[in-house]
Amino acid sequence: MRVGVVGASGYAGGELLRLLESHPMLDVEYIAAGSNAGELITDVHSHLIGYSRKRFSETNINEINKCDVIFLALPHGESAKIVGEISSSAKVVDLGADFRLKDPDSWRKYYQIEHAGTWVYGLPELPNKREQISNSNRVANPGCYATAIALAAAPAVQSGAVIAEDIVVVAASGTTGAGRSSKVNLSASEIMNSMSSYKFGGVHQHTPEIEESLQSLSSSKVKLSFNPMLAPMPRGILATVTMKTNLGEGQAREIYSSFYAQEPFVHLLDEKRMPETSSLIGSNAVHLQVAVDSHTSRLLISAAIDNLGKGAAGQALQNANLMCGFQETIGLTSTGIGQ
Repeated sequence: MRVGVVGASGYAGGELLRLLESHPMLDVEYIAAGSNAGELITDVHSHLIGYSRKRFSETNINEINKCDVIFLALPHGESAKIVGEISSSAKVVDLGADFRLKDPDSWRKYYQIEHAGTWVYGLPELPNKREQISNSNRVANPGCYATAIALAAAPAVQSGAVIAEDIVVVAASGTTGAGRSSKVNLSASEIMNSMSSYKFGGVHQHTPEIEESLQSLSSSKVKLSFNPMLAPMPRGILATVTMKTNLGEGQAREIYSSFYAQEPFVHLLDEKRMPETSSLIGSNAVHLQVAVDSHTSRLLISAAIDNLGKGAAGQALQNANLMCGFQETIGLTSTGIGQ
Protein backbone atom coordinates (compact mmCIF):
# COMPACT_ATOMS: atom_id res chain seq x y z
CA MET A 1 0.00 0.00 0.00
CA ARG A 2 1.21 3.50 -0.86
CA VAL A 3 2.01 5.55 2.25
CA GLY A 4 2.37 9.27 2.86
CA VAL A 5 3.90 10.92 5.92
CA VAL A 6 2.96 14.57 6.33
CA GLY A 7 5.01 16.50 8.88
CA ALA A 8 7.93 14.13 8.51
CA SER A 9 10.66 16.49 9.72
CA GLY A 10 9.63 16.30 13.38
CA TYR A 11 10.78 13.70 15.89
CA ALA A 12 7.62 11.59 15.56
CA GLY A 13 7.75 11.88 11.77
CA GLY A 14 11.36 10.71 11.74
CA GLU A 15 10.52 7.74 13.95
CA LEU A 16 7.66 6.85 11.62
CA LEU A 17 10.02 6.85 8.63
CA ARG A 18 12.42 4.59 10.53
CA LEU A 19 9.69 2.08 11.37
CA LEU A 20 8.09 2.16 7.93
CA GLU A 21 11.37 1.50 6.13
CA SER A 22 11.26 -2.17 7.16
CA HIS A 23 7.49 -2.69 6.95
CA PRO A 24 6.76 -5.42 4.38
CA MET A 25 3.28 -4.17 3.42
CA LEU A 26 3.60 -0.38 3.49
CA ASP A 27 5.71 1.56 0.97
CA VAL A 28 6.59 5.16 1.80
CA GLU A 29 6.19 7.10 -1.42
CA TYR A 30 5.34 10.61 -0.24
CA ILE A 31 7.28 12.41 2.50
CA ALA A 32 6.19 15.99 3.18
CA ALA A 33 7.51 18.66 5.51
CA GLY A 34 6.25 22.14 4.77
CA SER A 35 8.98 24.18 6.46
CA ASN A 36 11.72 21.80 5.32
CA ALA A 37 10.48 21.18 1.78
CA GLY A 38 13.37 20.67 -0.61
CA GLU A 39 15.87 19.68 2.07
CA LEU A 40 17.53 16.28 2.13
CA ILE A 41 15.84 14.00 4.64
CA THR A 42 19.23 12.97 6.02
CA ASP A 43 20.09 16.61 6.71
CA VAL A 44 17.31 16.56 9.31
CA HIS A 45 17.28 12.86 10.28
CA SER A 46 20.91 11.85 9.87
CA HIS A 47 20.25 8.27 11.05
CA LEU A 48 17.80 7.52 8.21
CA ILE A 49 20.43 6.32 5.73
CA GLY A 50 17.80 4.34 3.82
CA TYR A 51 16.32 7.67 2.70
CA SER A 52 19.63 9.04 1.38
CA ARG A 53 19.32 11.43 -1.57
CA LYS A 54 15.58 11.77 -0.98
CA ARG A 55 14.15 15.18 -0.17
CA PHE A 56 11.14 16.41 1.74
CA SER A 57 8.25 17.43 -0.50
CA GLU A 58 5.86 20.31 -0.04
CA THR A 59 2.50 19.49 1.53
CA ASN A 60 0.23 18.97 -1.46
CA ILE A 61 -3.30 17.61 -1.26
CA ASN A 62 -3.08 16.02 -4.72
CA GLU A 63 -0.03 14.01 -3.65
CA ILE A 64 -1.70 13.09 -0.36
CA ASN A 65 -4.69 11.74 -2.25
CA LYS A 66 -2.49 9.37 -4.23
CA CYS A 67 -1.77 7.52 -0.98
CA ASP A 68 -3.69 4.62 0.54
CA VAL A 69 -2.47 5.28 4.08
CA ILE A 70 -1.62 8.74 5.44
CA PHE A 71 0.10 9.65 8.68
CA LEU A 72 -0.37 13.25 9.78
CA ALA A 73 2.44 14.26 12.16
CA LEU A 74 1.57 17.93 12.31
CA PRO A 75 1.37 20.47 15.15
CA HIS A 76 -1.94 20.63 16.98
CA GLY A 77 -4.58 22.44 14.94
CA GLU A 78 -2.94 21.83 11.56
CA SER A 79 -4.47 18.45 10.63
CA ALA A 80 -7.98 19.86 10.82
CA LYS A 81 -7.10 22.38 8.11
CA ILE A 82 -6.50 19.71 5.46
CA VAL A 83 -8.45 16.56 6.37
CA GLY A 84 -11.60 17.78 4.65
CA GLU A 85 -9.75 17.58 1.32
CA ILE A 86 -8.39 14.07 1.88
CA SER A 87 -10.18 11.26 0.06
CA SER A 88 -12.68 9.42 2.26
CA SER A 89 -11.28 6.10 1.03
CA ALA A 90 -7.79 6.82 2.37
CA LYS A 91 -6.87 5.54 5.81
CA VAL A 92 -5.66 8.41 8.00
CA VAL A 93 -3.89 8.29 11.35
CA ASP A 94 -3.55 11.71 12.97
CA LEU A 95 -0.70 11.92 15.48
CA GLY A 96 -1.85 15.38 16.57
CA ALA A 97 -4.56 16.17 19.08
CA ASP A 98 -7.15 17.62 16.69
CA PHE A 99 -9.63 14.74 16.79
CA ARG A 100 -8.93 13.05 20.15
CA LEU A 101 -11.50 14.75 22.38
CA LYS A 102 -15.26 14.24 22.41
CA ASP A 103 -16.12 17.32 24.46
CA PRO A 104 -15.85 20.59 22.48
CA ASP A 105 -15.74 22.61 25.71
CA SER A 106 -12.74 20.66 26.97
CA TRP A 107 -11.01 21.16 23.63
CA ARG A 108 -11.55 24.91 23.69
CA LYS A 109 -10.43 25.12 27.32
CA TYR A 110 -7.12 23.28 26.82
CA TYR A 111 -6.27 24.18 23.21
CA GLN A 112 -7.91 27.62 22.82
CA ILE A 113 -9.17 26.96 19.28
CA GLU A 114 -12.41 25.59 17.86
CA HIS A 115 -13.08 21.86 18.07
CA ALA A 116 -12.73 20.09 14.69
CA GLY A 117 -14.58 16.87 15.56
CA THR A 118 -13.96 13.42 17.02
CA TRP A 119 -12.39 10.34 15.46
CA VAL A 120 -11.99 6.82 16.82
CA TYR A 121 -9.49 6.95 19.68
CA GLY A 122 -6.52 4.77 18.75
CA LEU A 123 -5.54 2.97 21.95
CA PRO A 124 -6.09 -0.71 20.98
CA GLU A 125 -5.47 -2.12 24.46
CA LEU A 126 -8.58 -0.44 25.88
CA PRO A 127 -11.79 -2.53 25.77
CA ASN A 128 -13.60 -2.52 22.39
CA LYS A 129 -11.11 -0.12 20.78
CA ARG A 130 -9.36 -2.71 18.63
CA GLU A 131 -12.55 -3.50 16.71
CA GLN A 132 -13.42 0.19 16.32
CA ILE A 133 -9.96 0.97 14.95
CA SER A 134 -10.09 -1.97 12.54
CA ASN A 135 -13.40 -0.72 11.12
CA SER A 136 -12.38 2.91 10.72
CA ASN A 137 -10.63 5.01 8.06
CA ARG A 138 -9.97 7.84 10.51
CA VAL A 139 -8.12 7.28 13.80
CA ALA A 140 -6.85 9.79 16.35
CA ASN A 141 -3.53 8.64 17.77
CA PRO A 142 -3.39 9.21 21.55
CA GLY A 143 -0.98 11.59 23.23
CA CYS A 144 2.22 10.19 24.75
CA TYR A 145 1.39 10.96 28.38
CA ALA A 146 -2.19 9.86 27.78
CA THR A 147 -1.04 6.47 26.51
CA ALA A 148 1.14 5.71 29.53
CA ILE A 149 -1.35 6.99 32.10
CA ALA A 150 -4.50 5.46 30.59
CA LEU A 151 -2.88 2.05 30.28
CA ALA A 152 -1.59 2.34 33.85
CA ALA A 153 -5.02 3.18 35.25
CA ALA A 154 -7.45 1.27 33.01
CA PRO A 155 -7.48 -2.17 34.71
CA ALA A 156 -8.00 -0.66 38.17
CA VAL A 157 -10.68 1.77 37.00
CA GLN A 158 -12.59 -0.96 35.17
CA SER A 159 -12.43 -3.23 38.22
CA GLY A 160 -14.32 -0.66 40.29
CA ALA A 161 -11.96 -1.32 43.18
CA VAL A 162 -10.51 2.21 43.18
CA ILE A 163 -11.93 5.69 43.64
CA ALA A 164 -11.91 6.97 40.06
CA GLU A 165 -12.59 10.55 41.19
CA ASP A 166 -9.20 10.67 42.89
CA ILE A 167 -6.51 9.66 40.39
CA VAL A 168 -3.19 11.38 41.03
CA VAL A 169 -0.38 11.26 38.48
CA VAL A 170 3.20 12.49 38.48
CA ALA A 171 4.95 11.80 35.17
CA ALA A 172 8.23 12.80 33.56
CA SER A 173 8.96 13.05 29.84
CA GLY A 174 12.09 13.38 27.76
CA THR A 175 12.70 16.53 25.75
CA THR A 176 11.54 15.10 22.39
CA GLY A 177 8.01 15.28 23.78
CA ALA A 178 8.18 19.06 23.38
CA GLY A 179 8.76 18.86 19.62
CA ARG A 180 11.68 19.84 17.43
CA SER A 181 11.30 23.62 17.43
CA SER A 182 14.23 25.40 19.04
CA LYS A 183 13.51 26.49 22.63
CA VAL A 184 16.02 27.97 25.05
CA ASN A 185 14.64 26.04 28.02
CA LEU A 186 15.21 22.75 26.16
CA SER A 187 18.82 23.42 25.21
CA ALA A 188 21.47 21.11 26.64
CA SER A 189 22.86 23.86 28.86
CA GLU A 190 19.45 24.41 30.44
CA ILE A 191 18.16 20.84 30.76
CA MET A 192 21.22 18.84 31.79
CA ASN A 193 21.59 18.05 35.52
CA SER A 194 18.15 19.46 36.25
CA MET A 195 14.49 18.47 36.54
CA SER A 196 11.51 20.77 36.69
CA SER A 197 7.73 20.67 36.64
CA TYR A 198 5.77 22.40 33.90
CA LYS A 199 2.11 23.08 33.11
CA PHE A 200 1.74 22.90 36.87
CA GLY A 201 -1.67 22.94 38.53
CA GLY A 202 -3.79 20.64 36.33
CA VAL A 203 -3.49 22.56 33.06
CA HIS A 204 -1.76 19.99 30.82
CA GLN A 205 -3.76 19.38 27.64
CA HIS A 206 -3.70 15.58 28.01
CA THR A 207 -5.81 15.77 31.19
CA PRO A 208 -9.26 15.69 29.49
CA GLU A 209 -8.03 13.09 26.99
CA ILE A 210 -7.06 10.71 29.79
CA GLU A 211 -10.32 11.34 31.66
CA GLU A 212 -12.38 10.65 28.54
CA SER A 213 -10.51 7.44 27.71
CA LEU A 214 -11.05 6.10 31.24
CA GLN A 215 -14.63 7.32 31.68
CA SER A 216 -16.07 4.57 29.48
CA LEU A 217 -14.60 2.03 31.93
CA SER A 218 -16.10 3.57 35.06
CA SER A 219 -19.59 3.85 36.50
CA SER A 220 -18.48 6.86 38.54
CA LYS A 221 -16.95 10.17 37.49
CA VAL A 222 -13.27 10.04 36.52
CA LYS A 223 -11.16 12.97 37.74
CA LEU A 224 -7.44 13.31 37.31
CA SER A 225 -4.77 15.45 38.96
CA PHE A 226 -1.89 15.34 36.47
CA ASN A 227 1.49 16.89 37.19
CA PRO A 228 4.10 16.62 34.39
CA MET A 229 7.85 17.06 34.69
CA LEU A 230 10.66 17.51 32.19
CA ALA A 231 13.49 14.99 32.55
CA PRO A 232 17.08 15.47 31.29
CA MET A 233 16.84 12.74 28.63
CA PRO A 234 15.81 12.77 24.97
CA ARG A 235 13.23 9.93 24.95
CA GLY A 236 10.93 8.20 27.37
CA ILE A 237 8.04 8.68 29.79
CA LEU A 238 7.87 7.42 33.35
CA ALA A 239 4.49 7.84 35.05
CA THR A 240 3.44 7.08 38.62
CA VAL A 241 -0.33 6.73 39.00
CA THR A 242 -2.04 6.37 42.38
CA MET A 243 -5.66 5.71 43.40
CA LYS A 244 -7.41 5.03 46.70
CA THR A 245 -8.25 1.31 47.07
CA ASN A 246 -9.09 -1.54 49.43
CA LEU A 247 -7.26 -4.05 47.25
CA GLY A 248 -4.37 -6.12 48.47
CA GLU A 249 -1.25 -6.24 46.32
CA GLY A 250 -1.89 -9.80 45.17
CA GLN A 251 -5.41 -8.88 44.07
CA ALA A 252 -4.14 -5.84 42.21
CA ARG A 253 -1.51 -7.85 40.35
CA GLU A 254 -4.13 -10.41 39.33
CA ILE A 255 -6.39 -7.67 37.94
CA TYR A 256 -3.54 -6.26 35.83
CA SER A 257 -2.23 -9.65 34.76
CA SER A 258 -5.67 -10.72 33.57
CA PHE A 259 -6.48 -7.42 31.83
CA TYR A 260 -3.30 -7.48 29.71
CA ALA A 261 -2.80 -11.24 29.37
CA GLN A 262 -3.32 -11.24 25.59
CA GLU A 263 -1.66 -7.92 24.81
CA PRO A 264 1.58 -8.22 22.81
CA PHE A 265 2.94 -4.81 23.83
CA VAL A 266 1.91 -4.42 27.49
CA HIS A 267 4.05 -6.20 30.07
CA LEU A 268 3.44 -6.45 33.81
CA LEU A 269 6.96 -6.92 35.15
CA ASP A 270 8.00 -9.49 37.72
CA GLU A 271 7.52 -8.37 41.30
CA LYS A 272 10.06 -5.83 42.57
CA ARG A 273 11.40 -5.09 39.07
CA MET A 274 10.70 -1.48 38.19
CA PRO A 275 10.04 0.00 34.72
CA GLU A 276 13.00 1.86 33.21
CA THR A 277 12.69 4.24 30.30
CA SER A 278 16.05 3.10 28.88
CA SER A 279 14.66 -0.42 28.42
CA LEU A 280 11.99 0.81 26.02
CA ILE A 281 13.81 3.08 23.57
CA GLY A 282 12.93 2.08 20.02
CA SER A 283 10.13 -0.26 21.11
CA ASN A 284 6.34 -0.15 21.08
CA ALA A 285 6.13 -1.71 24.54
CA VAL A 286 4.69 -0.60 27.86
CA HIS A 287 6.25 -1.77 31.13
CA LEU A 288 4.10 -1.74 34.26
CA GLN A 289 4.65 -2.44 37.93
CA VAL A 290 1.93 -2.56 40.60
CA ALA A 291 2.09 -2.08 44.35
CA VAL A 292 -0.22 -1.16 47.24
CA ASP A 293 0.80 1.39 49.84
CA SER A 294 -0.94 -0.15 52.88
CA HIS A 295 -0.16 2.92 55.00
CA THR A 296 -2.41 5.15 52.85
CA SER A 297 -4.51 2.44 51.13
CA ARG A 298 -3.45 3.63 47.70
CA LEU A 299 -2.77 1.56 44.61
CA LEU A 300 0.43 2.60 42.86
CA ILE A 301 1.22 1.85 39.22
CA SER A 302 4.53 2.68 37.58
CA ALA A 303 4.41 2.85 33.78
CA ALA A 304 7.18 3.45 31.25
CA ILE A 305 7.05 3.92 27.48
CA ASP A 306 9.12 5.40 24.69
CA ASN A 307 7.28 8.65 23.97
CA LEU A 308 8.25 8.40 20.28
CA GLY A 309 7.35 4.69 20.13
CA LYS A 310 4.18 3.59 21.88
CA GLY A 311 3.62 7.28 22.65
CA ALA A 312 3.58 8.35 18.99
CA ALA A 313 5.00 6.64 15.88
CA GLY A 314 4.88 3.03 17.07
CA GLN A 315 1.28 3.38 18.14
CA ALA A 316 0.41 5.09 14.86
CA LEU A 317 1.83 2.11 12.96
CA GLN A 318 0.00 -0.31 15.26
CA ASN A 319 -3.24 1.53 14.43
CA ALA A 320 -2.47 1.54 10.71
CA ASN A 321 -1.85 -2.21 10.79
CA LEU A 322 -5.28 -2.74 12.33
CA MET A 323 -6.97 -0.36 9.89
CA CYS A 324 -5.38 -2.18 6.93
CA GLY A 325 -6.25 -5.66 8.20
CA PHE A 326 -2.61 -6.61 8.79
CA GLN A 327 -1.21 -8.45 11.77
CA GLU A 328 -1.08 -5.82 14.49
CA THR A 329 2.56 -6.36 15.37
CA ILE A 330 4.10 -6.10 11.88
CA GLY A 331 7.01 -3.69 11.80
CA LEU A 332 6.99 -3.27 15.58
CA THR A 333 8.87 -4.78 18.50
CA SER A 334 8.52 -5.06 22.28
CA THR A 335 12.29 -5.12 22.63
CA GLY A 336 14.08 -1.85 23.28
CA ILE A 337 17.66 -1.17 22.28
CA GLY A 338 18.78 -1.05 25.93
CA GLN A 339 21.62 0.98 27.35
